[in-house]
Amino acid sequence: MRVGLTGGVASGKSSVADILRELGATIIDGDVLAREVVEQGTPGLEQVVEAFGADILLPAGDLDRPRLGAIVFNDAERRKVLESIVHPLVFERYAELEAATGPDDLVVHDIPLLAEAGRADGFDAVLVVDVPDEVRIERMLRDRGWTREDAESRIASQATREQRLAIATHVIDNAGTREQLRERVEQVFAELTGRSSSRPPS
Repeated sequence: MRVGLTGGVASGKSSVADILRELGATIIDGDVLAREVVEQGTPGLEQVVEAFGADILLPAGDLDRPRLGAIVFNDAERRKVLESIVHPLVFERYAELEAATGPDDLVVHDIPLLAEAGRADGFDAVLVVDVPDEVRIERMLRDRGWTREDAESRIASQATREQRLAIATHVIDNAGTREQLRERVEQVFAELTGRSSSRPPS
């Protein structure tokens, strides 16, 4: 069963992925793949340099992520250019990794920008980790040391809460305690594995 997992910045999506992994799901992490496809020597990095210039490289030839991030987070058009390069490469890697899993595995694709990529309908289920924007801002200020302006800018650069909820088959509320979160994730996991294994006896 193919499941998409998404949530906005500071929603706690990684915590949900960790719990699902503990419960036995196979997690394919979009953030990790997004870094892999633009590593030094990859066609992806070549395309990014072609689009944004050699100034986004560090002296050793690696991508200067903070510099590129500063360019795209405040410029929707430049962000679309970057996404048009990275998203297809990431989804290609998703397909390769998924092909290596077993037929009965619950495969969870951890995709931060699933709503933005418009690929939600490619999954059997979509889990959206939902937290009010103000709570997310408080977490970014407390846990990441960001300014309120940075936090609000990052939220504004992503899909809205409503856009994410619109693609959800299962909503995971993470505004409460860690124990409440685990209870909800376990409930969703049971629902998904129950459906994925409901086949006639052989």
